[in-house]
Amino acid sequence: MERITISLDEALAREFDALIARRGYRNRSEAMRDLLREHLETARRGTESGYCVANLSYVYNHHERDLAERLTSLQHAHHDLTVATMHAHLDHDNCLESVILRGPTASVRAFADALIAERGVRHGQVNVVSVEIENSAHAHGYRPRGAAMHQHLRPKS
Repeated sequence: MERITISLDEALAREFDALIARRGYRNRSEAMRDLLREHLETARRGTESGYCVANLSYVYNHHERDLAERLTSLQHAHHDLTVATMHAHLDHDNCLESVILRGPTASVRAFADALIAERGVRHGQVNVVSVEIENSAHAHGYRPRGAAMHQHLRPKS
């Protein structure tokens, strides 16, 4: 781990310490690392190249005409990006879904935007994390002879 030193004026340091306390960090270093990661990821969002993993979450009214079918159809049409979906009933009318996505960043964003734009979807938000793809030939437990390589997705920074 590389060590760096920064200087802050007293007011900014107090405000930072208050943020650290509210978020439950044990120390300034942990908080600073997370803030840097967040800032770097935001900067990467301007470039739609590369590969990512993402969590798309949205709320919708399941009584909205054909909406559940449209959402499921969209996910099936993008089965190459959709890893898993979790569905939760919030009340008699509203459902929360969280969809784990993986793929080229531009494709993941386009799919997320299309799903959020569906009539009846509310409170849609996507959290994108850029990753590096590492191809690996090592085994995780039992692996039949001649089995294909698999990928590991390592978050950037």
